[in-house]
Amino acid sequence: MSDSLDTSLDASLDTSLDQATLDDVERRLAAHDRHLEEAYPGDDGTRQPVHTVYVPAHRYTAGLAEEWGAQARKALAAQGVGALLDAAAVRADLRDDVAARVEAKLAAEPIEDLRIDLEDGYGDHPDADEDAVTVAAARALRTELDDGRATPFVGIRFKCFEKPTRARGLRTLDLFLSTLARSGDLPEGLVVTLPKVTAVAQVEAMVAVCERIERATGLPGRRLRFEVQVETPQSILDAAGTATVARMIHAGDGRVSGLHYGTYDYSASLGIAAAYQSMEHPAADLAKEVMQLAAAGTGVRLSDGSTNVLPVGDDAQVRAAWRNHGRLVRRSLERGFYQGWDLHPAQLPSRFAATYAFYRDGFEPAARRLHDYVNQVSGAVLDEPATARALAWYLKRGLDCGALGADELTGATGLTPAELTAMVVPSAD
Repeated sequence: MSDSLDTSLDASLDTSLDQATLDDVERRLAAHDRHLEEAYPGDDGTRQPVHTVYVPAHRYTAGLAEEWGAQARKALAAQGVGALLDAAAVRADLRDDVAARVEAKLAAEPIEDLRIDLEDGYGDHPDADEDAVTVAAARALRTELDDGRATPFVGIRFKCFEKPTRARGLRTLDLFLSTLARSGDLPEGLVVTLPKVTAVAQVEAMVAVCERIERATGLPGRRLRFEVQVETPQSILDAAGTATVARMIHAGDGRVSGLHYGTYDYSASLGIAAAYQSMEHPAADLAKEVMQLAAAGTGVRLSDGSTNVLPVGDDAQVRAAWRNHGRLVRRSLERGFYQGWDLHPAQLPSRFAATYAFYRDGFEPAARRLHDYVNQVSGAVLDEPATARALAWYLKRGLDCGALGADELTGATGLTPAELTAMVVPSAD
C-alpha cells in the first residue's frame, strides 16, 4: 500500500482533510509503523512441538528417543489402549482414530523436542565431570544427526546466569555448541534454554554470548536462538512494577524463540506449599497470562510447564496419573499453550492422546467455518479475518503434530497445506 491516500480518488467528494494533514499523519506514525513491523512480526508459521522432554545429560545417549518410545508402548500395552482413551476422555466416535494415531506416533516420533538437561535435572558435579558429560552429549547428538535419528527439535538447558552458576553455565553452553558446530552443521531445530531468568540484563548478556560463539565457530550471524524460562517472580514483575518478560523478549534482539513456564521453581518462589504447586494454581495462571500478553504478535512461542505426578506404580496409580496429565494437557491447549514439558516415558501416551483428542474434537467445525469463510458462504457465524487466521492456525497445528491428515484437511476445507500456511502467515503487501 502507498504511504498516503490514493490521489486518484474523486476530488469532487466533500472532504475536510487536505494533503498536508494526511502527510503529517503519515510522518507522525512512521516510527510506530517501523516499530510494529520489527517488534511484532507475528508467527512465522513453522512447526511448534507439542512438548519438550527433559532428560538429565548423563542419561542421554544416541537412540534415547527410540528407548522412550519403546517404554511408552510398554506402558500402553500394560494398561491397554482403552484405559488411555478413558483417561484422556476421548469421545466414543474418535477412539479408534486417536488410538491408531497415538500408537503410530509412539513408534515413529515419540519425542518431538528433546532438551538435554545440565541444570536441575543434572545437578552439581565437579567441573571435569560436567565437561565430559557435555562433550559426550554433543557427540551423541552428532551421531544421531548423522544417522538421521535425531528428534525434530533438540538442545540443552544449561545453568542459569545468577552469579553462583554463571561461569559454569557459560562453559557448558560454549562446550556444547562449539563441539557440535565444529563437527558439522547445526540441526535446524536446535534451541538452547536459559533458565531462572531474573533480569533483562541476563537476556542482553545471552545475546552477546550467542554473537561471540557465532563468530568463533564460523556460524552465520543470528543463527543461535534461545528460550527464556519464566520461573522467577522477577521475570514477571520487576521492582518498577513493569512486566519484565515483555522487556526480555524485545531485549533479545530477535533471538528469543520461546517462553517456557517453570511450574515448580515459580511456585516455590512465591511460597506456595509443595502440595499445592501446580500448573493450574491461580498464581500459575496469572504468570502465564502475562506471558501471553508479552509474547502476542512477537512470534515468540509459549510452553506450559510440567506435572511431577508420574504414571508409575500399580495400575490405579498409572491410570490416575494419566487422567491428571491428560486433563492438564487439554487445559493448556484450551488456554492457548500448545506445548508443555514431559518428564517420563509413560507420560507420552497421555500427552499424545489428549493432544490428538483436542484437534480431532474441533476438526469438523473448524474446517467447516474456514471453508465457509474462504468461499464466502453465509451462515450462522460471521468470522473476522483474525478468526479465520486462528482457525487456520488450529488446523495447521493439528496437521503438524499428526492429529490430522493432509488429505482430510484439504477435503474438508478445500485448502492445501501450503495454502493453509499462507493464511496463517499472510504476505505483506
